[in-house]
Amino acid sequence: MAKIKQQNISGLLKYLVLLLPALFFISLAAQEQQTKKTVRKKIEVLGGYDEIIKDPTGEEVHHLVGDVRFKHNEVLMFCDSAHYIPSKQQLTGFSNVHIEQGDTLDLYGEYLFYDGMNETAFVRDSVELIDKETHLYTDQIHYDVLNKVANYTTGGRITNADNVLTSKIGVYYVSQSLFHFKDSVKIVNPDYVMKGDTMDYNTKTEISYFTGPTTLTGDSIYLYCEKGWYDTKNEITSVWKNALIDNRKQIVQGDSLFFNDMTGYGEAYRNVTIQDTVNNLAIEGDYAWYYKQPERFLVTEKAVFIQISDEDSLFLHADTISAVTVADTSASGYRLMRAYHKCKVFSKRLQVKCDSLSYSFRDSVIRFYTEPILWAEEYQLLADSMAIFTKNNQAERLELYNSAFVISMIDTTRYNQIKGKSLTGYFKDNELEKIDVTGNVESIYFLIDGNKLTGVNQSRCARIEAFVSDGSVTDIINHGNPEGVIDPPKLNINPAEVKLEGFMWYDNLRPKKKSDIFKD
Repeated sequence: MAKIKQQNISGLLKYLVLLLPALFFISLAAQEQQTKKTVRKKIEVLGGYDEIIKDPTGEEVHHLVGDVRFKHNEVLMFCDSAHYIPSKQQLTGFSNVHIEQGDTLDLYGEYLFYDGMNETAFVRDSVELIDKETHLYTDQIHYDVLNKVANYTTGGRITNADNVLTSKIGVYYVSQSLFHFKDSVKIVNPDYVMKGDTMDYNTKTEISYFTGPTTLTGDSIYLYCEKGWYDTKNEITSVWKNALIDNRKQIVQGDSLFFNDMTGYGEAYRNVTIQDTVNNLAIEGDYAWYYKQPERFLVTEKAVFIQISDEDSLFLHADTISAVTVADTSASGYRLMRAYHKCKVFSKRLQVKCDSLSYSFRDSVIRFYTEPILWAEEYQLLADSMAIFTKNNQAERLELYNSAFVISMIDTTRYNQIKGKSLTGYFKDNELEKIDVTGNVESIYFLIDGNKLTGVNQSRCARIEAFVSDGSVTDIINHGNPEGVIDPPKLNINPAEVKLEGFMWYDNLRPKKKSDIFKD
């Protein structure tokens, strides 16, 4: 047992021998740190007439007047008069107070309380903080000298470059050149006014960061968001959360918006809407890019174009919708919009399916390409290509080029049909009123008296005029050597025998409500 104890004691002594040097150095480091800490917190009196008195508690107090100067570590303090208590490392300065930290930061006021133990200063009355090109004006300020953090709660005004910033509450992180503002935040610039609830501003980069509802208002722009940033020097905006940008011509909304005002380039992501307030149009999608000059944009991912009307708005969906401003003899040029791949159009009175289309704002013409199908009321119209001429957001004229084919359904087996080289349809109050077909025209027309079928008119001629009322043909006039027969109705007739060559009925492809434009 004694031998075991002796071995344990021997091992413990060896461990202590190894540990003692480490403990010695730790002790020295702690003493050195404590020494540095003590030395760091000593205030030096550099100037001023010094009168030493004792207060009623017996505390030694230095009363200084004249050219009063103090130094604490790297901070210099000046004032006209002061009370200094060495034992507490505290001083109170009066009149013409000036704190100088390094070669860039100066803090002025009329009253100073400085605590050397905590290295904090309180300055009030006509306070001005200067950090290079940044000036902060306020009634009173608390300044953490050690960490270089200044804050105010009684309202402040900051000038930096061309910007004037005001708020009720503010914190300035000197080392980071960063202001944090709260409550009634406002930035006034020669080109705009920005307002918000919570905002950060970097005086070096001149970038504002928003963390609450924020607006920016200028002569040609209005911005709203609840999160984002704005580079005031380079005029670059990145905003999100209920973001909106209004450039007085278009209103752009989206989950996330980016815009460079210098280059005029912007991008928008998710739930994007571009509303043209001048032409009463809107574009929707999940991604868009935009150039301000010359104006052009592209929208994709669930892209929708909307021609807004009180009576009957038009909705167009395609894989991609783009627009560009085309130069012409006018000062501003005109806009040309294109939609391509899987286009579908829906309005109450007009529906279209095609692969691509274009819309010229100069002459208000919509052109449809690649196997277009157009439905108007009960009519289905086919051709190699088509064009709709509009006026005041209403259809005025329709033209079908090459292989024009018009079909309307009587019942599930019988269809009125007109086929020719080209077709012109005329609208009144957005309703089809007349159809004019030319070039080797063929037609099949069922004669009905009330609900009773009385005959089938089949004809060929050079031109046909068909008049429409309330969605039904009321009269047909054949021109140019017409040839035709009127047959009595036949029982057990093969429907294929009363169909023109190339007949196809595409009712299953027709968008019958707005949501159908998204169906394949």
